[in-house]
Amino acid sequence: MRRREFIGLFGGVAAWPLAARAQQGDRIRFIAVILGYTETDPETKSRIAAFRLGLEKRGWSEDRNIRIRYFFVAPGDMAQQKIIKETVALRPELILAHGTSIAAAVQHESQEIPVVFVSVSDPIGSGFITNMARPGANLTGVMQYEPGIVSKWLSMLKEIAPRMERAAVVANPKSSPYDYFLRAARTAAASLALEILPSPIENSPADIERVLDALGRTPNSGFIAAPDTTTILHRDTIIALAAKHRLPAVYPYGFCVQAGGLMSYGTDQNENFRLGAAYVDRILRGDKPAELPVQAPTKFETSVNLKTAKALGLTVPPGLLVAADEVVE
Repeated sequence: MRRREFIGLFGGVAAWPLAARAQQGDRIRFIAVILGYTETDPETKSRIAAFRLGLEKRGWSEDRNIRIRYFFVAPGDMAQQKIIKETVALRPELILAHGTSIAAAVQHESQEIPVVFVSVSDPIGSGFITNMARPGANLTGVMQYEPGIVSKWLSMLKEIAPRMERAAVVANPKSSPYDYFLRAARTAAASLALEILPSPIENSPADIERVLDALGRTPNSGFIAAPDTTTILHRDTIIALAAKHRLPAVYPYGFCVQAGGLMSYGTDQNENFRLGAAYVDRILRGDKPAELPVQAPTKFETSVNLKTAKALGLTVPPGLLVAADEVVE
């Protein structure tokens, strides 16, 4: 159930005046969207709907003045580079790139086509931009998480499982900035008396099972499912293994809690795609991505699953319940 209404997540780009968005005549603009989910994932449909809504609010309609081609590249898809090469060959006026690995692959193929990225947590470390305020290249967009969020995730784990001594960082280094989150976890761990366990995974249920089975044999352990298209693609497997081994876990998205995960703290991904539409609007109307500042999130949501907590033998602290925007009962 919702505890409070969602307030606007971002300022800046979202506040660009409608008066500056006059229609560009009858010219039909062509853009491409490359998503790091499978086409059938319900979250894919939700992101596309949010993106379309963001465009429509700024005067862009697929039946009138814009044409969008959607491509779906799940983690580990051997055809990823081929798909991205073919996308670039179509010469879209702009590409929306979802996730770190896709943004990197698009950047490799073209330094000319404007790129708007979403769900990217380390744009400078990944080599996409040189400066948050002035990206300086053909990429800009919506930053997903700054490193300080890892401290919040670890604090939540320690709060709900005070006896926890070890926390694993679970993600796929090939589809996420894994070291970015691992370094942040190690920095935050000392003040919480936690040992950080590097637990990289590959894009396969069998490897995820191997990693979490090993963690389940380690006493007083829990884990962070770091933001990653791989952890999202295999979220049902990860949630099931956490339940099997009675491992407290924190996730970066509320929909993981709705699927049975214990708790989450993070941004609204649909809002990120709506904000991505604001960048698309600005660039199609003439602004340069090199001059559009990367937007960082300012609003976060907390979700808690009471049923899962009970099954794990955990008591949700009153403070965590009060802070929750959504409680699944």
